Amino acid sequence: MFDFNYFTPTKVVFGKNTQVKVADLIKEFGGSKVLVHYGTGSVVKSGLLKQVTDVLECSNIEYVTLGGAVPNPHLSLVYEGIELCKKENVDFILAVGGGSAIDSAKAIGYGVANEGDVWDFYDYKRKASGCLPIGVILTIAATGSEMSDSSVITKEEGLVKRGYSSDYCRPRFAIMNPELTMTLPDYQTACGCTDIMMHTMERYFTNGGNMEITDSLAEGLLRTVKKNAVILKEQPDNYEARAEVMWAGSLAHNGLTGCGNDGGDWMTHKLEHELGGLYDVAHGAGLAAVWGSWARYVYKNCLDRFKKFAINVMDIKESGSDEEIALLGIKAMEDFYRSIDMPVNLRELGVEPTEDELKLMAHKCAVGVGGQMGSARLLNEEDMLAIYKASV
Repeated sequence: MFDFNYFTPTKVVFGKNTQVKVADLIKEFGGSKVLVHYGTGSVVKSGLLKQVTDVLECSNIEYVTLGGAVPNPHLSLVYEGIELCKKENVDFILAVGGGSAIDSAKAIGYGVANEGDVWDFYDYKRKASGCLPIGVILTIAATGSEMSDSSVITKEEGLVKRGYSSDYCRPRFAIMNPELTMTLPDYQTACGCTDIMMHTMERYFTNGGNMEITDSLAEGLLRTVKKNAVILKEQPDNYEARAEVMWAGSLAHNGLTGCGNDGGDWMTHKLEHELGGLYDVAHGAGLAAVWGSWARYVYKNCLDRFKKFAINVMDIKESGSDEEIALLGIKAMEDFYRSIDMPVNLRELGVEPTEDELKLMAHKCAVGVGGQMGSARLLNEEDMLAIYKASV
């Protein structure tokens, strides 16, 4: 195992109707003028936005609103939010929604707290020295952004999707009411479950350090999400299943399932970022579409972990060589994806890239990771292109 630092400062308020506590939490963390940031309409249609603003008004908390956060959130909206916060002297940001609204809020927070172009952080040209404080009312269990140190933004010019991580952006609080996720379309629920599992799998498939307790937590989380994703396909209003998945989403990406290892592999995410940037696909679906091709490309270099995953997570009982068991585990994972209507290749994702587009994605991915990256197996541009081709 490796030494590690574990930092999770987010206060979690979990349960039914917890959104009514939002004003008290904002005051607890020093907010007096709030930007309420949300997506493209679901929080309006459901009445959640009005419920939140009513609570703020009753508590005499001033606020301004900014909607429009979309999947693969856009840099242009981040710039708009930065200007609005500066103009209105906002001192706290409340993200109401899922990962897109939260990631966009984090980028806005960076832009308000730091001089210069906020894209510099996502382009790895400099590091942030602060972030406006952020709170979250979560409506989609998926990205784990409500407790994580990361955010991902898409720059429309050049269709570049990049992530940036620092502890400054970790939300001060996260309100998690599983009931708020019950109106999600089945596809979004399945995408969310896929993303949650992938956050743990990225940390699990490594060649750098492992702890037995961390592995046990990771495997338990994966089994729990796999079980409840199937339940939610048939029973979308099942509160207990919603609660299990929502809490798993936070634990999958707050660092817990990576304690003691080298930080994880993350190449499936990096490969998907180029898909999301170029084709604007749903993040979870994009991850499912490339994971199997990545896994079959790297598993021989990380065979012990893939065998352990097959047995402990996918419940593979067959005897055989380590390699045969590992491949059965990969196939079982793809079968699970299909069981919740997730794609396992680009064709099923609805994407038919040309040869030039495959090369472009591989090149942009290599540039985005600084040339090469990976823990299960170190990948360069040639490897990335091979994985994209295998996923067609």
